[in-house]
Amino acid sequence: MLKHIVMWKLKEFAEGKTKAENALIMKESLERLVGIVPEIISLQVGINEKESDMAYDAVLISTFADAEALARYKVHPEHVKVSDYCKKIRESRTFVDFTE
Repeated sequence: MLKHIVMWKLKEFAEGKTKAENALIMKESLERLVGIVPEIISLQVGINEKESDMAYDAVLISTFADAEALARYKVHPEHVKVSDYCKKIRESRTFVDFTE
């Protein structure tokens, strides 16, 4: 199993919405991919609740069978739509992929 963890720092204001509004849109959009993108074994999105300069605003924790399944997820048209939105609202992004 491959764990794919992504964290984002979001812009204070983007696409006509606040950081909090965009975080919720991103969370709901990613969670809707379950059942649509067959490669997803599990997926969880959390929105940070504590303000800190060191904190990221949102995190994705997802599981895939292997690196090939993750690669297929990344190019799935529905994921690409969500990813495109995330690129518009983020300041930065970081990730870790590891095998369990």
